[in-house]
Amino acid sequence: MSSRRPPALLLDIVLVGLALVDTWIHVDVADQPAAACALLGALALVLRRHRPLTTFVLTLPTALITDAVVAPMVALYTLSSLSRHRVLLGGCALIYAVADFLPWPWSSLDATELSQTNTLFHLSYTLATAAAPVFLGQLVQARRELSLRLADITEAREHERLLTAQSVLAKERAQLAREMHDVVSHQVSLIAVQAGALQVGSQDAETRQAAATIRRLSVQTLDELRHMVSVLRASGSRPTELTPQPSLADLERLVDASGIEARLETDLPDELPPTVQRAVYRTVQEALTNVRKHAPGATVTVRIHYQDGAVRTTVTNTAPTRRAFALPSAHQGLVGLAQRAELLGGTVTSGPTDQGGYELCLELPVERNR
Repeated sequence: MSSRRPPALLLDIVLVGLALVDTWIHVDVADQPAAACALLGALALVLRRHRPLTTFVLTLPTALITDAVVAPMVALYTLSSLSRHRVLLGGCALIYAVADFLPWPWSSLDATELSQTNTLFHLSYTLATAAAPVFLGQLVQARRELSLRLADITEAREHERLLTAQSVLAKERAQLAREMHDVVSHQVSLIAVQAGALQVGSQDAETRQAAATIRRLSVQTLDELRHMVSVLRASGSRPTELTPQPSLADLERLVDASGIEARLETDLPDELPPTVQRAVYRTVQEALTNVRKHAPGATVTVRIHYQDGAVRTTVTNTAPTRRAFALPSAHQGLVGLAQRAELLGGTVTSGPTDQGGYELCLELPVERNR
């Protein structure tokens, strides 16, 4: 885990404080010109992030007149870490080395001292001292740029991964669309044709009515399948609804087309959130489907009421009057309703009634879903 960097302002205050301590140690307060230059160099570090070259120039008198080195070295490091101009950095390092090497005042320079052996070591030390902050600043700059490059590469890879995932998803959607078109749509079309033939050819009124219901539901299913196939074949990445989303206005048509003797009782405000309306519609739809599959001949009562800031939907059916046929089922209908209700902050309960029927109850808060 990488360590967190200190805040910039706090770091600047610490560096100014170190420069002032360096001034207090190496500068005689009685020497007012030297103390003034050292103080100016220390306080100039406040500008180092925004005016690095100006800061370095302001700290040069400190290196020339005094023995304090913190302020000019920090200024040279900052300039090196922010600038890519190698010639400028080399010139600034050389100027700092000359200022630090020559004595002050220059008139005190003794030509005989330049020939002494320790002068070579002093010069080497001064050049190394000037080069160190430049190299360190360039290293920090390279590390910063490398971090930015790595971040760009990571972002590009993430984008590439997303594009790959979308491409795989598009292929799967296209394959699923082909399967639905070639298999499911074909089978439902045959059901609609056979139901139409039965409706026309049968002499029994009840059989014709049942055939008409089958044909109507088959045609409606075909329309929904065509829409689903067109959506699955779409290559856009934006979320798309698979079918036009139903509302409470569609409940009466749903109940009438269910093929079940059902009664609908509603007492709701005019404007409910669309998410609540869809949840209620899907709950009633699933309940009616379960009645057709598991309780043939039963009658159904659908009650939807608004009370205490919540919508309560109850679907109750009587005991079946005929034996139910075994039909394929994934047993996920009630699970899906419970998950939908949980996402909306509601609950779904279900269970048998004392009269041998079954009851499904959905309760959803309204204000939370606006």
